[in-house]
Amino acid sequence: MSRHCKRCWRRGTFCSYHWCRTTLCMWPQQRWAAGVESHRGCAAFHFVHCPVWLLCKTSCMWLGFYNHIRSGLLLSCGSNSFGQLGLPQISGPCLTPQKIESLKEKVVNVAAGLRHALAATDSGLVLQWGTGMASRAKRASQGKALPVFLTAKEPCEVTGLEDVKVKTVAAGSYHSVSLTDEGCLYVWGSNKHGQLVSRDIFLAEPKKIDTQCFSHEKIGAVWSGWTHLVARTEAGKVFTWGRADYRQLGRHAGVPGGQQSTASEHCLELLCNIPVSVPCLNGASQIACGSEHNLAIVGGQCFSWGWNEHGMCGDGTEANVRVPKPVKALGCAKQILIGCGAGHSMALCQTPQ
Repeated sequence: MSRHCKRCWRRGTFCSYHWCRTTLCMWPQQRWAAGVESHRGCAAFHFVHCPVWLLCKTSCMWLGFYNHIRSGLLLSCGSNSFGQLGLPQISGPCLTPQKIESLKEKVVNVAAGLRHALAATDSGLVLQWGTGMASRAKRASQGKALPVFLTAKEPCEVTGLEDVKVKTVAAGSYHSVSLTDEGCLYVWGSNKHGQLVSRDIFLAEPKKIDTQCFSHEKIGAVWSGWTHLVARTEAGKVFTWGRADYRQLGRHAGVPGGQQSTASEHCLELLCNIPVSVPCLNGASQIACGSEHNLAIVGGQCFSWGWNEHGMCGDGTEANVRVPKPVKALGCAKQILIGCGAGHSMALCQTPQ
């Protein structure tokens, strides 16, 4: 791989002018999920040469797709039944990527939830659109007026973040997350599974997660599944919290002293609502969250854990994986990029010559 290509991959981009000796490994078996011809097992390795030299990030929701172009332009396509594309002029599905005209500021980061989307701008603002969270918000509001951004069908500024500068965003099925330049996390939306570290069932506006939850360390990156969250501190510690019944947290419900709890199911659920460090993931260079499963690169090796009904943990079984385990099928290949769909996984690898 050329030096120029390596720079492209580190930025998460595809280089159109260089051939890279890389392979793309996709699993599980379903070809409709992995987008390949193979019916069974891991897809055959393919050399990758993608002529999308301006593309710097993509983000997928359940029925939508976003392209974030390096110039700050944002395109969207797919289902728009909840206004999640930010294209109010289009009532039905959008079959080709369209520019979101109402976005006037340069976009630096995007995220897509189940039926809503987020964008962080160059000035540190967070914009949200799509009405997927609105019904849950209305039930929890007890007649109170909702913030406009929860019912907007085009980008609308998220109130409550005026005093901070946000650099990245993440989205779950019905919740949103933002990470500030000072290493703090703000969350809002549904808290049904404790993913917002709050006693409220729904947060209509952003709330800061106490830094004490992360041993007073600054957060460097955050990822979201549908109902769980993963965060990595600047020092390299990895914390997980939220829904745990598919083993997506990669840890046992612990109690002080490190022993496994024999408490009631309700107490175990409360323990999962608190961010807890997962030591075997410390120092992870990459993490990706699917709906209820995860991948991580630690020490150059790919680990998987969580929901495995379709084999997306890559261990050759369909049993949920309790704690992070190496994906042995990837062997000695160097993982460059990893990604998770709702029920499938991908790893871009550099193979030995």
